Amino acid sequence: MREQLQAHVEKRVQQYVSVDRSAGCEKIERKKEGLSKRSCEIVKANAIGKIRKIGEVKDELCFVQYDVHFKYLIKQKGLFHLEEEIESRTAEFYKGVLVEDKEINPYEAYVVENHPVHSEEDAEERISYQYNRLKAVQYAETWWNSYNPAYKSFDVDCTNYISQCLHAGGAPMRGYPNRSNGWWMRSNNWSYSFTVANSMRWYLAGSKLGLRAREVSSPEELLLGDVICYDFQGDGRFDHTTIVTAKDTDGMPYVNAHTTNSRMRYWAYEDSTAYTPNMKYKFYSIVDDQ
Repeated sequence: MREQLQAHVEKRVQQYVSVDRSAGCEKIERKKEGLSKRSCEIVKANAIGKIRKIGEVKDELCFVQYDVHFKYLIKQKGLFHLEEEIESRTAEFYKGVLVEDKEINPYEAYVVENHPVHSEEDAEERISYQYNRLKAVQYAETWWNSYNPAYKSFDVDCTNYISQCLHAGGAPMRGYPNRSNGWWMRSNNWSYSFTVANSMRWYLAGSKLGLRAREVSSPEELLLGDVICYDFQGDGRFDHTTIVTAKDTDGMPYVNAHTTNSRMRYWAYEDSTAYTPNMKYKFYSIVDDQ
């Protein structure tokens, strides 16, 4: 049975990168629209499906969860880069025939909580550090589609992953064991700012000790290793965090991320399932004592 379902999945994912719009390639058409605005084109696209979970067969219905690994070779003004994304999907089969297939929005049931965040304590002294942007980007590239066993991982793992990248770049942890204070992960415990997107946004905005950042007004002002925070609904509560890992020919950022694991993705996320016209961004450039 698994072999039969895998064959269905493989056939389906090849439709996503088909040149025939009627074949069900909404994903790639959405991306093409955004690329055309930037004078970019997809030179080659590939998709590989892998079954993650097969549900119990009931009344001849079977539900399958699977991942699609998209790879896009993109050309912009004579330069090429490879963008990758892991999309989670669910499919419903009736008597072995595919009847429904849809992308899973990992943020759909995610409740953004307003945890208290204290970014500074008067009793603490400044912790000097130099931020190594290259090491932060190298870490982001190494772990974009896997999980470092030295850290705890989460279903919504975006901010935890970005925190790990920042720490790999030399940003010092501080504040343990108060979860509302500082930025840290230790002894199977962690601060809200280390793992929760909304808390990291407020921590970066206010921290004057240890890890610190300066808000800038536009994405082109960001450097490699800097951070973008996303408020998908535009309601003031931030849902997602990414790290800048490259720039395009216009100086605009490409980012890496977890949750929907992505590599070298254009920063605006306009092709994301979670995107809404109300989406807002915050751009933070990491500062240090260099």
